[in-house]
Amino acid sequence: MRVVIQRVSEASVTIDNVIKGKIGQGFVVLLGITAEDTEEDIEWLTSKIIGLRVFSDDEGLMNKSILDKNGEILLISQFTLFASTKKGNRPSFIKAAKPDQAIPLYEKFTGMLSQKLQRQVKTGEFGADMKVALINDGPVTINIDSKNKE
Repeated sequence: MRVVIQRVSEASVTIDNVIKGKIGQGFVVLLGITAEDTEEDIEWLTSKIIGLRVFSDDEGLMNKSILDKNGEILLISQFTLFASTKKGNRPSFIKAAKPDQAIPLYEKFTGMLSQKLQRQVKTGEFGADMKVALINDGPVTINIDSKNKE
């Protein structure tokens, strides 16, 4: 699994001109899933996201987690995080899990992240054409891959 985490002051996702999810301060998390991903990846990655200390403390240092700030999360499925651009100029998405495998993992990820956040994670809709609007705070953007735990 691969995520791109953006610290935001606010964000929303719109589908068919209807706002599906909206948050204030917190994270927009873009999630890519491969065929090799398991519940172990979900456990590790959700813990990592919740534990990230990228919010400012009283001295202005990035020392607070999303829990410390009572922040929210907007989770968006994003198969394009596994784009391969090795050959030519048209990306290949062969590494991304097919929907029949990815959807159950996405749903488990959403549930576990909500549990660890201690509030419901807002989401888009798996496979939908979504418009994501956000104000990246900082900007702070972090990439994490569950297969590269260094």
